[in-house]
Amino acid sequence: MSARTSPVIAFGAAALGIAIYSVMDTLMKRLSIDSGAYSAVLWRSWVGVVLTGALFLARGGRWPGRQALALHVARGATGGASVLLFFWGLARVPMAQSIALTFLAPLIALFLAAFTLGERIRRAAILGSLIAGVGVLVIAAGEVQAQASTETVLGSLAILAASILYAVSLVLLRRQAQVAGPVEVALFTMLVIAVLMLPAAPFVSGWPATAQWPAIVVAAALGSLSALLLAWAYARAEAQILAPVEYTAFVWAALLGYAVFGERVSPFTLVGAAAIIGGCVVAVRRPGPGPHSEAGL
Repeated sequence: MSARTSPVIAFGAAALGIAIYSVMDTLMKRLSIDSGAYSAVLWRSWVGVVLTGALFLARGGRWPGRQALALHVARGATGGASVLLFFWGLARVPMAQSIALTFLAPLIALFLAAFTLGERIRRAAILGSLIAGVGVLVIAAGEVQAQASTETVLGSLAILAASILYAVSLVLLRRQAQVAGPVEVALFTMLVIAVLMLPAAPFVSGWPATAQWPAIVVAAALGSLSALLLAWAYARAEAQILAPVEYTAFVWAALLGYAVFGERVSPFTLVGAAAIIGGCVVAVRRPGPGPHSEAGL
């Protein structure tokens, strides 16, 4: 942690990273609606490989060792499945509701860490999970009340599944960070995703239309920039200082969802999101880890 960096500056960098990633989510939702989530994630990943690869080589990066490479492959596989499910769901569910459901990931990560890393499950984690569970039920009640379509329900389930897989990737990220820097982590995570998705591309994807390439390139650039900003911020300030900034993603999702797609935030989503966020705050308060959003990928 840098002693010269003010926590205010680190907080601002993290807030900017979340805002940038929210814009990326908006672009990816549009691309997923227009050409499918598989195509959107595939081509964003390859463009991201080019962008982060150039930065990696410019910084004198070298091919990772066997241990680091194994972690990159494991996290890339779980992370790739997570983002694919997330953007598939995002194309069918309002943005604010989608982001609220992803806040479950750090809670799930606490329990996964207990089973895989031998960490003790604290009472706060159990209580926080119960509170957040109520939030999910409230959001589900909102879908029932609104007589949501089958597509919307399936989209919500996909996002919940994405949160579980992302929680697995968070546990792997803790180990990744011990053997590789943020640029290497970002590059090889996207490279693994891109390579694993390529074989099925001829059957479920296609070459993007010329008009879509600017959005794909911008989405990849914004995703990479956001990841680097968050990594920079978390290296210079304690998680307890930066934790609240993660929840600004809900505000951005609500604003951008309304401005771009005309989505309105229901009272059920507001109450449910408040419960989920409250549960996260209870569960991850010290001595636990800070929360993470899907901006880690």
